[in-house]
Amino acid sequence: MPVPVLRRATARDVPSVVALLADDPLGATRETPEDLAPYLAAFAELDADPRHLLLVADDDTVVGTLQLSLLPGLARRGALRARIEAVRVAAGRRGDGLGATMVRYAVDEARRRGAALVQLTSDRSRTDAHRFYERLGFLRTHDGFSLPLT
Repeated sequence: MPVPVLRRATARDVPSVVALLADDPLGATRETPEDLAPYLAAFAELDADPRHLLLVADDDTVVGTLQLSLLPGLARRGALRARIEAVRVAAGRRGDGLGATMVRYAVDEARRRGAALVQLTSDRSRTDAHRFYERLGFLRTHDGFSLPLT
């Protein structure tokens, strides 16, 4: 199996990233890969902001993705926080260490950019993902809350 290159996503990658987001029991209910317009608009906004990185793992096709966002704040003595979102690995690549490589890369990038803390959330139903994050050293320190606005 080819070793994927981790790189910043481009607009050409958006259809593949959306397909990864939709190839999941939760994503299948909330993603619409047949209408790329909202994804392309969101990509343009995040790509223009240096505090965001949409990462892809590429082995001639996009086989993984995640988003790293840096959030300034006053808490913790003005600490910069990093947030990892939307970690996805193609079905045929799950279990081969690619997800761990991507998350470690994001943690290293957050550290390089001066973040004091890396945070992520994971849906309660994703028990395999919870074990994965714990194996990478993440601790269950908080309960998350969300409020849908649409």
